Amino acid sequence: ERQIREWIARTKEYFQPITPIPNLTNAPVTSELFAAALRRTIDQLQHEAEAANVTLQPKYGFSFEAQRTLVKFGSGLDSLALQLGEVKTISEILFASRVNWLDSVQRVRVSEDDTKGPQSDYLDDQSVTNDMAVLTPYMITFRAFSPEIAQVLAAFAASPHGFVVKGINVQPATGGGGPESGAPPPPTAPPPGVPGAMPNRGGLQTVLKEQLL
Repeated sequence: ERQIREWIARTKEYFQPITPIPNLTNAPVTSELFAAALRRTIDQLQHEAEAANVTLQPKYGFSFEAQRTLVKFGSGLDSLALQLGEVKTISEILFASRVNWLDSVQRVRVSEDDTKGPQSDYLDDQSVTNDMAVLTPYMITFRAFSPEIAQVLAAFAASPHGFVVKGINVQPATGGGGPESGAPPPPTAPPPGVPGAMPNRGGLQTVLKEQLL
């Protein structure tokens, strides 16, 4: 029993709860407080994405498009505050991993206002509560090269917040290099004479050419 309790104590550091936004101890979240916190958090995330050179959709609301213009909310403010904290944490993991594009974050509906939001913001799923935790699903879609994808997975694994990657779907990004497609031009080949380079027409040597995923 002592060994099990010691093991539980050690694993607790990997299952720390994420702080809701706004974070009110023993007090309900009001519409006014959440509206201000939502605007502030979206603005902060947009600036963090710009600083990390991560491209977003224009005026992206990080799955809170239904709420971002409201000043009064129908229901579920405590759940929305928790989701806002979780979405911020997930987004910042992607920014720190230097992905190229963050296309979308999708969450479960927890408010009456969520029924009026764009379908692309939501998952047709629900949180599951057991004796130990609340398991809340999210889906994120982003574009990056394989090293950044590896960094994202490593960051989720090392997070103190108990993230579990349940599935991953990787496919080549579409398009031919413009901002609409998200695919950059092919990398510049090194000059002739680089060891291991394979010659091809035009005199340039292609050492590595990776597809945006």
